[in-house]
Amino acid sequence: MHQDKALEAAQYIQARLPKAFMPKVGLILGSGLGALADSIEQVACFDYKELPGFFVSTVEGHAGQLILGHLQGVPVVCMKGRVHLYEGASFEQMKTPIRMMKRLGVENLLITNAAGVLNTDISPGSVVLIKDQINLTGVNVLVGPNNPEYGPRFSGMEEAFSPILNQLFQKAAKKHGINLPEAIYCGVMGPTYETPAEIQVYKQMGGGLVGMSTVQEVMVARHCGIRVAALSAVSNYAAGLSPQMVNHEEVLIFSHQAADAMTKLMLEVLNELK
Repeated sequence: MHQDKALEAAQYIQARLPKAFMPKVGLILGSGLGALADSIEQVACFDYKELPGFFVSTVEGHAGQLILGHLQGVPVVCMKGRVHLYEGASFEQMKTPIRMMKRLGVENLLITNAAGVLNTDISPGSVVLIKDQINLTGVNVLVGPNNPEYGPRFSGMEEAFSPILNQLFQKAAKKHGINLPEAIYCGVMGPTYETPAEIQVYKQMGGGLVGMSTVQEVMVARHCGIRVAALSAVSNYAAGLSPQMVNHEEVLIFSHQAADAMTKLMLEVLNELK
């Protein structure tokens, strides 16, 4: 067996944590959504570059820090900025952060991302709950030798997104008067945005959102038995659905706009997971 970087990273972190601290919930915060991390009562903070096996992000809007602490009284481990395949991260580097969370004790993973929307009834700046996913990246980071300490060789994806967690998000949305539509997320490799023709194909497949992250994180988390829920900040209409050209500045502006509603929903659900 080659070195288990997730185990090394977990041990490195545990050695620097207060003895009794064990995170129950993992958070992955995407483009423009790092603000939630600032409200964590920190017990420790690490730059990705000091953690064994971590890929250091190069994308604007992605911080590259791992924060541990309490949010709503819940012990959490939070990735402020994620790792993407399009940056050249290896399969191993994609798996390491999630498996490290598992090693630290995480049972539930709450993910946020910025995504293009394929339904013009949903406007940029909205929040959408992901109900299922289609992996269009052409790869699966679980390819290669399987480490049975994390999960089986073949893992099911019927409940990629936990119905229980999704119900909690809908309950939170109702409480705060937030409209929370649900959609299927199409995960593409990037870094180029999609062509209008590709978007038409994804719509025919039943896709409602498109983005360059999340699908691999979900597969790794489900493989090792972590429950997942994910929210998308709608950053733009997908290519060909509006006269606007898709651009990264717009993505950041609209994902910031959705951040307020997203923060309320996340905090409410964390409250339920105490």
